[in-house]
Amino acid sequence: MKRKLLSLMLVGTMAASMVACGSSADTTDNASKDAADGAATEAVQSDDENTLTVYAWDENFNIPALKAAEKDYQDVNPDFKLEVITQSQSSDVEQAVTLAAEAGDYSTLPDIVLFQDHYFQQYVTNYPDAWQDASDADCDWNGLGAEKLSYSTIDGKHYGFPVDAGTAIFAYRTDLLEQAGYTIDDVTGITWDEFDKIGKDVQAKTGKYLLCMDGSGNDLFYMMLQEEGVSQFKDGKPYIKDNETLVKVFNVVAQLAKDNVLYLANDWSDYTDQAIQGDMVAGVFNGNWIIPTMKQVSENSGKWEIVPAPTLTGKPGYASNGGSSLYITANCKKVDLAKDFLAYTFGGRSAEDGQSTTYDEALLNGGVIGTCAAAAESDVYQQGVDFFNGQPIYADIVEYTQNVATVEQSDYHYQARTHLGTALQNVLDNGYTTEQALEEAESNLKFDMGL
Repeated sequence: MKRKLLSLMLVGTMAASMVACGSSADTTDNASKDAADGAATEAVQSDDENTLTVYAWDENFNIPALKAAEKDYQDVNPDFKLEVITQSQSSDVEQAVTLAAEAGDYSTLPDIVLFQDHYFQQYVTNYPDAWQDASDADCDWNGLGAEKLSYSTIDGKHYGFPVDAGTAIFAYRTDLLEQAGYTIDDVTGITWDEFDKIGKDVQAKTGKYLLCMDGSGNDLFYMMLQEEGVSQFKDGKPYIKDNETLVKVFNVVAQLAKDNVLYLANDWSDYTDQAIQGDMVAGVFNGNWIIPTMKQVSENSGKWEIVPAPTLTGKPGYASNGGSSLYITANCKKVDLAKDFLAYTFGGRSAEDGQSTTYDEALLNGGVIGTCAAAAESDVYQQGVDFFNGQPIYADIVEYTQNVATVEQSDYHYQARTHLGTALQNVLDNGYTTEQALEEAESNLKFDMGL
């Protein structure tokens, strides 16, 4: 019951974390309530045997991907229809599942829901009866990226069908590197110490930071740890103060901030609108969903390129941040149809057969980069992107996806992020030592987890 009560409290605060992976920027309580009320009055099931319903959000990102999938599946089932019931933000979907589960009535849910990856395990833990096992779906599971599937595979069962890869990119402004005496090759396959040196030179010559991150929702720790194949959790418990890799990563981030190589934004708006679109930075490291934000500055087209991120040792760094998948709810009465539709479209089956309608159209119409390895072979994924100096970044990102390490996930991912962000501020502003800051972060996280 404690976990369920915590889940109910969390749905009211999740909106602040939903800005990534195509979430709506509207996070007001009224907007959430209106969406929930609207969903309650709208039919969530169809009597038609060839129609499925789905909750999703973001008409510029996720929903074009679903429309592409509907079109793709109509090649094998011309009578098929996918009814998208649009939510204002991802937290509305989480709230709908929570309310249905707490009421013991899943009839209020559609056949399928789009769900953020980092939250799903928490909802299986709290509400195991809300979901249907999709393990027997005819998917190319091996081609979908082990790390991506780690979010939706629980106790050996597959529940989710990946929509977008949260695979991280590290993008550099090549013109600013050149002003500081460097090329893209100089920032490829480097250590974080080498990155710090280059960043100080870039700051001195151009006045730009080589990296930025939202200080109130700092994802650097998670991504930098994942590059090393290490988690913030071990055997279901916080792994912070005695985690040697985390300590090293934490000290790197603190040093980058002290050297004015890393700009820690005050909030998400400061990060996107000021740091990135305000032309304060020569480097961006985050999930690939950050690309549309970067593209808003059209005068920088052709000046960006991406490479694997720095690491502690200098090996190529691969990480992921954000992303969502599709899940079949307990209320779905057409499970075979749902499995076949999702397997054919987002499950990699059509791409394996030499077709890539879902992946190609989702990329072209919504900027959604899929996780399927076979999709990267299409002409659409192989094309050069002008904004990134003609680099075929979409194919590169799918390749990166296959190299992202699978690390232990937790229901408390976002709480860990919050406490590590606070620990960093305590070191930078409040005189804490690293040891003191991390010990406090672990203690607070354990409290959150009831340990």
